[in-house]
Amino acid sequence: MFHKLHDPGLSAVTVYIDGQAVAAEAGESVAAVLLRQPAGWSRTTPISESPRAPYCMMGVCFECLVEIDGKGSVQGCLTPVREGMSIIRHMGVRRLSA
Repeated sequence: MFHKLHDPGLSAVTVYIDGQAVAAEAGESVAAVLLRQPAGWSRTTPISESPRAPYCMMGVCFECLVEIDGKGSVQGCLTPVREGMSIIRHMGVRRLSA
């Protein structure tokens, strides 16, 4: 549904979403990268496990919560990607980081 309007060129980085390598542009948000994927959701709900996607893209709605580099419940819309970042979609009940 979403795609980049330009080629990231030299600023391209590789991140891993659920273990799969994905191309991204340095500095763009994790949520933006998730929205460009065939499965553009970032988490599932705790009760029905229906998929939820990033919504507000400014840190207000919390629909973009993901696990990043082992830290749970991170807002993807406020987190810029970096080379080698591991992004895991939340499935069901969230895990809180200590």
